[in-house]
Amino acid sequence: MKFINKAVLSIVLAGSCLLGSCDSALQVDPRQSIDANGALNTPDAVDAALNSVYSRLRSAANYGRNLFALSDALADVGQTTSNSGRLIGENNNQPNAHFNGTIQNTNIWLNSYFAINEANLILDALGTVQGASAAQLARWEGESKFLRALYYFDLIKIYSYIPTAIYQPGVTDEGGIPLVTEGVITSQAAFNRQTPRATINAVYDQIYSDLEDAKRLLTSRGVQYGSSAAASALLSRVALYRGDWAKAVSESTLALDSSVGVVLEGDAYVSGWRAPVNPESMFEVRFALAEEAIGVNESLQSSFTALLNLSNKNAQGGWGDFIPNATVRDFFGLSQIQIGEPASDNNNWDVTRNDDVRAGLYTTGNNVRGAGRQIECTKFMSKSGFAYGDNVPVIRKSEMHLNRAEANYQLGNAGAALAELNAFKGLRGLEEVDLAGEALLEEILLERFKEFAFEGQRFFDLKRYGRPIVKTTPSVRVEFDDFRILPPLPQREVDGNTNLNQNRGY
Repeated sequence: MKFINKAVLSIVLAGSCLLGSCDSALQVDPRQSIDANGALNTPDAVDAALNSVYSRLRSAANYGRNLFALSDALADVGQTTSNSGRLIGENNNQPNAHFNGTIQNTNIWLNSYFAINEANLILDALGTVQGASAAQLARWEGESKFLRALYYFDLIKIYSYIPTAIYQPGVTDEGGIPLVTEGVITSQAAFNRQTPRATINAVYDQIYSDLEDAKRLLTSRGVQYGSSAAASALLSRVALYRGDWAKAVSESTLALDSSVGVVLEGDAYVSGWRAPVNPESMFEVRFALAEEAIGVNESLQSSFTALLNLSNKNAQGGWGDFIPNATVRDFFGLSQIQIGEPASDNNNWDVTRNDDVRAGLYTTGNNVRGAGRQIECTKFMSKSGFAYGDNVPVIRKSEMHLNRAEANYQLGNAGAALAELNAFKGLRGLEEVDLAGEALLEEILLERFKEFAFEGQRFFDLKRYGRPIVKTTPSVRVEFDDFRILPPLPQREVDGNTNLNQNRGY
């Protein structure tokens, strides 16, 4: 079965350059047809193929790095150190420095559409699987649709405007993203497809449909897999982006009422980030083996800290390319403090902290890389037992409280929004506030900023409210009507597909 599955996936990789062009890094001999009489017609083959769809989430282009580190570099969360030269262009919001890597492992467009094609092939083949139980068929369909929805959501939030804030004046070429729900196994079929950009609403409709099916079909077999609760949690986030406030409230409530994940408070919140599997995770990307680790150059650990571990700060780890800026340091009262002698020992340095428990996720790094001892984020610190391969919480249960607070505010339920916000603040060691109107919304968004710093949400929160990106270090201001809010679609895809319109400015 492994042999058959590899044959299928090699055809997918070689022949399903989905929108009319193949990436130059994938110059393998494509097979134009498959003579396996239905290679995805056994349970083992489908399981192996589904595992491949999950594994693509580990790519540095997706949750291995870019959806967290690159997103926050684009936003106003941090500053670069120049230790390795990575993320500087993105942090400066330079044109073309965006989600636009040129090869599959750095390009979320290519990697995600490959994964979507694999999910489509699985769904297309379910009627031919021999010896499968009804429960297996339901799980395969539910997990494939959950994953397809996640990939599509990540793509559309990056490459298109978000429904709550769409820049319109003079724009004729922006839309959603290509929407394909049938798999291809030959390069000719892929070349002939020439899929245009669907409307933004059509893509969100498809994501809704897939997640509703996932909710109906799935139970839970671990937070590294799609589940009914995870589908509700993701749907809560999608609805928030869509401005479907009532849906965001109802799905957040379903997710909070589920048995998947827990909401942590106090010191347990920091401890949760030290565990291999964060107890708050409702869905996470799993790095189970050391050979799956991203490596010293582009992992989340390497991006955020130069430390190898917290037990010996003198041990050289990653690069520490992206560190909290003054705004984030002020959130948590962070400043360097010497706690012992000699000063040359990095273990004798730490940071001051205020009462916000999230301050415990920051400390001083080391000076091994030559950029000086910096204050760094330690959410990703070899917690899986090996370096550079931390499990990545894609959806944490705490988010549901903030989603519900924001959605209730937008529905005019200010009392419910304030109560939810204050309950959440209590979880993080903060005092209650008494706010109304725009000040209440700003406080909810401020808590989102603090909660999801170094988790890649800030850029999209700014984007969905149509707000400028304003930074002091570096000195940057990107207005919402600036073309740099959107990245370019891969040029090879545009060149090979006459129906595919490029984003403006590129």
